[in-house]
Amino acid sequence: MLRVEFHCHTIFSKDCLTSPQKLVETCRCKGIDRVVVTDHNTIAGARAAQALDPERVIVGEEIMTTRGEILAAFVTEGIPPYLTPQETIRRLKLQGAFISVSHPFDRLRNGAWREDDLLEILPEVDAIEVFNSRCMDSRSNREAQTFAERHNVAGTVGSDAHTAFELGRSVLLLEQFEGPEGMRQVIRSGSPKVKLSSPWVHLASRYASAYKMLHKA
Repeated sequence: MLRVEFHCHTIFSKDCLTSPQKLVETCRCKGIDRVVVTDHNTIAGARAAQALDPERVIVGEEIMTTRGEILAAFVTEGIPPYLTPQETIRRLKLQGAFISVSHPFDRLRNGAWREDDLLEILPEVDAIEVFNSRCMDSRSNREAQTFAERHNVAGTVGSDAHTAFELGRSVLLLEQFEGPEGMRQVIRSGSPKVKLSSPWVHLASRYASAYKMLHKA
């Protein structure tokens, strides 16, 4: 079985200071077999990490649309933010990417979805994130899990790590797979190993954002 981290960030996200090298080293130490690097609206960090460990790292992206955030794996060309969900999904499908939806009901963060908007795109996605370690209100994860079960859609889990120590908080144990189609074939048989992160991890993100703004100024 492969331990797969579906959701994490590098310094290429505005609210993270983890270098691609540190991310890869931490995944090796923690026995994370596959890691989908999903920086906000860019694949630059994922590409940098993949260059360091091509077998372990899957290029992904967390993309802000006009309705909520989409979480994609096996991305070959970056998708710009603030397109409609339909256009974002269309571009991802042209690449054959695995398409999920990140923390769909976490209304304490940007990127949450209204249920009617989510239902509109549901036939076009491969999964939704049913557990996110950074959700401060655990009800949002329960709501996502219930939604996935009610609509018979596959579920992913993710640490949403913005610091190296968060990596591996939530992983999905999957059978061996290759590429996005292989991931689609095994995703429903995955076994989640999940753990919530302390709310204090959000301070690390705020520090990262402030640090970058200060040095940019």
